[in-house]
This record gives sequence, C-alpha cells and structure tokens, in this order.
Amino acid sequence: MLIHFYKYHGTGNDFIVIDNRQELPVSGNQTLVNRLCDRRFGIGADGLMLLYGHDQYDFEVNYFNADGLEGSFCGNGARCIAAFAYRSGITGKSMHFKAYDGIHEASVENGQVRVKMSDVNRVEKRNDFYFLDTGSPHAVFSRSDVKTMDAYAEGKKIRYSKPFEPGGTNVDFIQPDGNTLFVRTYERGVENETLSCGTGVVASAICSVLDDKMDKPPVSVQTRGGKLEVDFTIDTENHITDIWLIGPATFVFEGKIEI
Repeated sequence: MLIHFYKYHGTGNDFIVIDNRQELPVSGNQTLVNRLCDRRFGIGADGLMLLYGHDQYDFEVNYFNADGLEGSFCGNGARCIAAFAYRSGITGKSMHFKAYDGIHEASVENGQVRVKMSDVNRVEKRNDFYFLDTGSPHAVFSRSDVKTMDAYAEGKKIRYSKPFEPGGTNVDFIQPDGNTLFVRTYERGVENETLSCGTGVVASAICSVLDDKMDKPPVSVQTRGGKLEVDFTIDTENHITDIWLIGPATFVFEGKIEI
C-alpha cells in the first residue's frame, strides 16, 4: 500500500506526518514506525505523527519515537503538526487539538508557531540537577562547557541511570550565553542527541529562571538546530502555568512510500 507522507522539522527536530483520516489508516506498529524513521532504509526522522479527526477538537495527534514506541508529548512535533494542519487547510491559524497529555492550543502567524504546553505541577531540585515533566520527563543539568561537551555520551549515561528507572529520562545540558540560554538534549526514544527538543527547551528555560541563571520569562533559547522562545508564569516554584513554546516549524518535502 502506498502512503502519502509529509516531512517537517522544528529547529532541526524532524518528523514524518501522516494524515490518518484516510480510508485505510496507518497502523502505528513498532516495526513500521521504526522503518519509516530509519535514516538509511526509510524516510528518516526523529519521530512520526499520525493525525486523526476529532468530534470536539480540530484534530487528534498520536506521536511515536524513532524507535517505534509510542511517545509522550513532543513540543517541536506539536508545532510541526500545527503547521501541517494549517498548511493543509484542516484548520485556520488558531486551533485546539488532543495529544497524549491532554488538550493543547496552537496558532500560526508570520512563520512562527506557538503551542501552549501543559502546566508543570512539580519541579524537583536533586543535588546538581532539576527534574520535571513538561509533557515528557527531563533531567536538567547546568554545565560550563555545553557547546563542546560530548552530550551524547554524557546524556546516554544519565538517561539509563538508576534514579530514573524504569522508564528513563530525557537529559538536558544548559548554559547561559549572554541573554540567551544554550541547550543540548539527549532524547530517549531517539536514543541520541537531537538538534532540538521542544519539551527539553521548555524544561531548561523554566529551570534557568528558577535557578536565577536567566531573568524572568520569556527566555530566548539557542539549540544546535535554531532559536526558540519560551514564555511562562511562575505561580509557585512547583506550579508553572501559561507555558508557550514559540518558534519556526518548516515544511521540508512530501512523497509516497510503500508500506
């Protein structure tokens, strides 16, 4: 069967998008998703998203990591699916959609895509790092050598370490650079450093303000794949609300593939 797909990226974090409202919907089985995301034997991506119709919201999205397993919420993926929905005429510039962790609001304007994230209700300070869930779990470490460190090796070691068993964690390394926060992320499910991670950027921005490394929000963030902005309100240290992830989401190409 030939399936029509679209390729998007959000600051280098790339995704396959499939409009799953068709008569023969794609099954999100692990083997298929893993093959499609493979950069040598498939299309190549950090993850895959299936878009479904919904009777109460503009659409519903199901996200899978590159390893083929169903993932938790993906910030950059959400921005890409919003850009796809607008470009395809599924929605207008403003939309509401259902995802893994609930209902999200998004808008597309002048090349920038804004996605409202779920509130953060717990931020743990553990020795030399913060741990929080911004739709996906993140351990955030401050480093003085973020630009030159081996983020893959360091991140992999932490991702599988005992404190985060059994599910593991995403790992972020942060360093202020003037008025910008530089962030690198090792993503579970991709099992590698990605050029950008939306939930990681949000977690990093929140922790940088709580730790007085950056001024009050919005926080400008530089990843290896590009720039993002995170705006939020700190009600208390353990209650962060009105969280927005803002940045470009870019259409790359479309095609058909036999599955």
